[in-house]
Amino acid sequence: MDDGASSSGLENIMSRLIDKATLNQSVYNSTLTVFNQLKEVLHEISTNIDEEIEEQGHKVKIEYRDRGKFEAQIQFADDILIFSMHTNVFEFNREHIIWQNSYVQADKANSYCGIINIYNFLSDSFKYNRNADEGYLIGRIFVNRDKQYFVEGKRQLSLRHNNFGTQTIDREALINIIESAIGYTLEFDLLVPPYDSIKTVSVDQLNTKIENSKMQTGKRLGYKFSTDDI
Repeated sequence: MDDGASSSGLENIMSRLIDKATLNQSVYNSTLTVFNQLKEVLHEISTNIDEEIEEQGHKVKIEYRDRGKFEAQIQFADDILIFSMHTNVFEFNREHIIWQNSYVQADKANSYCGIINIYNFLSDSFKYNRNADEGYLIGRIFVNRDKQYFVEGKRQLSLRHNNFGTQTIDREALINIIESAIGYTLEFDLLVPPYDSIKTVSVDQLNTKIENSKMQTGKRLGYKFSTDDI
């Protein structure tokens, strides 16, 4: 074996390993910083809305809850929005439209992102421990090492991919994303399931429903839910 060739190969591997680890750590740190700021904004928005509603004499509540280092939620009306930060760093597949972005084309490392997912659940799903109930991913925030961002999601939650690299995510952007998520959720109604999808039920399901109100429920149960509907 050629010691020179072996040494060169090892140095190349070490260099790539260091570069990749450094990039991933940078993306993770940026995403976590953004997520912590998101928590603060969620708490602030929920408190402000709750106080305004109370001053108007209504009994409707909006509540914030910190679910740990990587999760937070707000509950309002019959809904819960859960914001969940994934701990890994992701790259986009080769068919993703992000590769048409000039900022990404200029430096491939700009495309590596952390993800903050936004899920919508029914509050009764947690209240009655209906573990089979379905939640829906209504949006996800992508954040890179420079805190450049874009949003994939339903209607008003989406931010065009060609804006990626032109703006850093900040408090104002987070407020807009949260308000859009709440607005979308309030319009995302619980639909009656198609008759054929629930026309049979087992004895166990019925007994469970009677005892614990655990018959499976979801806003689009029995319907297709995709990124371009509603």
